[in-house]
Amino acid sequence: MRDFTGYGENPPVIRWPDGAKVAVSLVINYEEGAESSIAAGDARDEDVSVFGGWSADPSRRSLMKESFFEYGSRVGIWRYLAMLREYALPATFMACGAALEKNPEAARAIVRDGHEICAHGYKWRGTVGMTPAEEEAEIRASVAAIQATAGVTPVGWYVREGITENTREILAREGFLYDSNSYSDDLPYLVQAGEASHLVVPYAGDTNDGRFWGTGSLGTGDDFYSVLKDSLDCLLLEGETVPKMMSVGVHLRIGGRPGVALGVRRFIEYALNQGNVWFATREEIARWWLEHSPAMPAEAAYEGAL
Repeated sequence: MRDFTGYGENPPVIRWPDGAKVAVSLVINYEEGAESSIAAGDARDEDVSVFGGWSADPSRRSLMKESFFEYGSRVGIWRYLAMLREYALPATFMACGAALEKNPEAARAIVRDGHEICAHGYKWRGTVGMTPAEEEAEIRASVAAIQATAGVTPVGWYVREGITENTREILAREGFLYDSNSYSDDLPYLVQAGEASHLVVPYAGDTNDGRFWGTGSLGTGDDFYSVLKDSLDCLLLEGETVPKMMSVGVHLRIGGRPGVALGVRRFIEYALNQGNVWFATREEIARWWLEHSPAMPAEAAYEGAL
């Protein structure tokens, strides 16, 4: 059963810490090394377009395409960790277990700097089409890899290409606090997951650097900055009455490039100058929401798997 109503015209007024009007969640996607790769033993290379639409036959190994992914783990990760340290800001790293296994130094550095690691699957894929047993195995493999490389247990879940009708019930049973496989709202909300209520902390595709790749609609760091600034400005206006949440999605092989990273830097400085923005991890947002929001009736909030 899908929910087309949500909070409706009168969403709950949940005050963020220190009276902030918008909670900004910086999300760094760490997927490099978890993509489908013939070199890693997969049957096909990752079938994605990069660099303005350029692609390669996924049935044959492409060292060129591999190099695009490798930039994120060789350079992008360190650029963003340094930037976040400079501004003393927390971020959520949506990290694939297989990616962290390829670069455990990065896994340790993410935790060292106080950031959250959200489980992004073991491989860079979704769970659509998996049986419940296969999903459970994927979730547990992801958690085990994060524990082994970073020494922490993730409480959040988000995977590429979606989840099934069973995912949230499995996540609740496995002890997860939230998932972000939704694009349906500007605020967290509860859904029914079997016998439990489960929190969804929505993500966003418009404020995401994925729009640079393939047939993307962004071309420069200024483009990205403009989208991020306008989104924040709108939410700040609405936040006068109902505080909102904003997600900023960065992929280290895309947003980790200098020109795009500069646009993100400009946005961070702009947001910090507003004085009423709370930069928080998704775990922090989830815990604050659960502590301060009136629980919605599960049957009213339930939307089913996306």
